[in-house]
Amino acid sequence: MAGNLPDTIEAGLLDHLHGVATLTIAGPLKCRLMTAAGSDSVAGTEVAGGSYAAQTIAFSAASSGATSNSGALSYTSMPACTVVGVEIWDSSGTPKRLWYLPLSSSKTLQAGDTFSLAAGAVTVSLD
Repeated sequence: MAGNLPDTIEAGLLDHLHGVATLTIAGPLKCRLMTAAGSDSVAGTEVAGGSYAAQTIAFSAASSGATSNSGALSYTSMPACTVVGVEIWDSSGTPKRLWYLPLSSSKTLQAGDTFSLAAGAVTVSLD
């Protein structure tokens, strides 16, 4: 699963790199599951119900322009839904959507199921 940057983060990174403005990201980062895919300009629709809660995600140090999640994520007691992707958000007062990533194939869950992402399954790159 490879990631895409939303337009606001692309602009923020360019401004930050060129000294125009500072881009601040507040941790911890959260991995949200989506039932409708987001795009460059619009966030997806997050799973709701059951015991679902966004999970804290950590990344390994970048190498060759890419990085991936350093640990597995497990979402227990999910509601009945179909997960089509994930989004990575920061934890600021008004959270920023940092990445959106479609699953290689959607996953249909029954109420009470567990949805898991293995370490290394969430890969993001600036290439």
